[in-house]
Amino acid sequence: MSQTHKYILFLLALGAIFFFPFLGNVHLFDWDEINFAESAREMIETNDYFRVQINYEPFWEKPPFFFWLQVLSMKLFGVNEFAARFPNALLGVISLITLYGIGTKLISRKFGFIWSLLYFTSFLPHIYFKSGIIDPFFNFFIFLSLFFLILTIEKPTNKKTNSLVAGSFIGLAIITKGPVGLLLLLLTLIFYLVYKKGKANIQPITVFLFFISSLGVTFLWFGYETITNSPWFILEFIQYQIELLTEPVAGHKQPFYYHFVVVLLGCFPMSILAIPMFYKKKSNVPYQFLLWMKILFWVVMILFTIVETKIVHYSSMSYLPLSFLAASYVYFYSESLKNSLEFKITRFAFLIIGLVFGILLTLVPILFKNHHWITPYLKDEFAVASFQHPINWQGWESVFGLVLIAGLFVALTYFNRKKSTKFLISLAFSSGITLLGYSLFIVPKIEEFSQGPAIEFYESLENKEVYVTTIGFKSYGHYFYTKMSPRDPKDGIQLVKQAYKESLKTPKEYNPMVVNSLTNEWLLKGNIDKDVYLVTKITKRVEMKQYTDIRFLHNKGGFDFYLRPKK
Repeated sequence: MSQTHKYILFLLALGAIFFFPFLGNVHLFDWDEINFAESAREMIETNDYFRVQINYEPFWEKPPFFFWLQVLSMKLFGVNEFAARFPNALLGVISLITLYGIGTKLISRKFGFIWSLLYFTSFLPHIYFKSGIIDPFFNFFIFLSLFFLILTIEKPTNKKTNSLVAGSFIGLAIITKGPVGLLLLLLTLIFYLVYKKGKANIQPITVFLFFISSLGVTFLWFGYETITNSPWFILEFIQYQIELLTEPVAGHKQPFYYHFVVVLLGCFPMSILAIPMFYKKKSNVPYQFLLWMKILFWVVMILFTIVETKIVHYSSMSYLPLSFLAASYVYFYSESLKNSLEFKITRFAFLIIGLVFGILLTLVPILFKNHHWITPYLKDEFAVASFQHPINWQGWESVFGLVLIAGLFVALTYFNRKKSTKFLISLAFSSGITLLGYSLFIVPKIEEFSQGPAIEFYESLENKEVYVTTIGFKSYGHYFYTKMSPRDPKDGIQLVKQAYKESLKTPKEYNPMVVNSLTNEWLLKGNIDKDVYLVTKITKRVEMKQYTDIRFLHNKGGFDFYLRPKK
């Protein structure tokens, strides 16, 4: 068996062992995971696979490509948590093989293997491949588009083919999450040209082919939707993307340094290993790939630092170039600079951050089990009440944090001995076992603390002819876990929507947010035609007393549950 086959089989086994097991072991998390899975489920319910919906209302925050993948998965595995997360787990394995292939093409088989292992080992990239969010596919398509764009500019042959492929991948990125994918690519290209003082071999025919292929792919959704249903939905989608860039949508306003902290801590260990490469120039990396990766990293970090809406996964596109920089340091410098001050500082930072993570992962189960240590200091009434909800913490769960710490010291031993491959394999298995153990034994208990009582209540109402809503907090859980069917045209909520539509001067004024507000008001005060079940947080208990015909059912954790019976 060749060395290439050994590397590929190892990476396939690594992905299969650590990405797929227990994907459905915990409920989907509000908001994003449940939001996206619900959009896919509603596509199946309505047989409308081109217009994204939530609560059977237009949802113009995201294009449909990722939901198409979830639909296919749900057709195979059923409408459940495993199916919602399966596409990303599969992409995790594909990503490891892809990075190995690109790394082999650029430098060597060993470099490709190091690159894949670092990406697998780092916390946030690993966790995202076990989630049901859009970003892993979005980032993968942008990265492949940039790779083929680099080949188009830097490689003397196959320029037309590479430009077509680059355009196709950026088209897929656009119909996965939106035009920001093209923005990231173009900004990276612009800053590269500025750095090179405009000296780049860009032929007009390759520019034409790039945009033709990207338009051809995006036409799968933008074109079809515009032709079939008028441009209204597309215009609203574009308007929302602009709001994300200019306003702190949904309260996601964070300090300007937010994404730097997220990447530094969340992308351990590759974040620490990449730092020395920001001031190094390795001239023998072909196609100036090192320069391109540095530019891409800074474009992502600066852009999303400027953007008002700050969510943890917005900067996730930086993970791929960061992983390349980290792999470059390990491959080119970690052995030759063993006794240098730089190596000692990097090793020290690696040890400190690793120990902090290991200690935190060790302490989490202990603190949850002994929550009386911290509840006296909490001012959040919901959090305090959630801690009172009995959860069976047994105490031994802390072992997974200790596994990470032990793996850290084993890995450092190999690092000191100039055995970079064994160093990364040790890290891969220790972090993989830790995160797998967390997903099996600890995350379900944390989920039970944070949203479990509400999800359990929704599941008890699955497929019942009732109305279910939340009051005082935003959630998508009641849509997905009650398996809500498309509404009868004659039911009360549909009549409320119809009245709202008739009050508008033009269809362009239609606003789903207004619809949700009107329907909730009707569910609380209107002449209802079905029983209404309401879920609130305990912080809303005083406000709920004003509704005399709403009956308190029970409390569980930080949630209160109510019934407004049909008269």
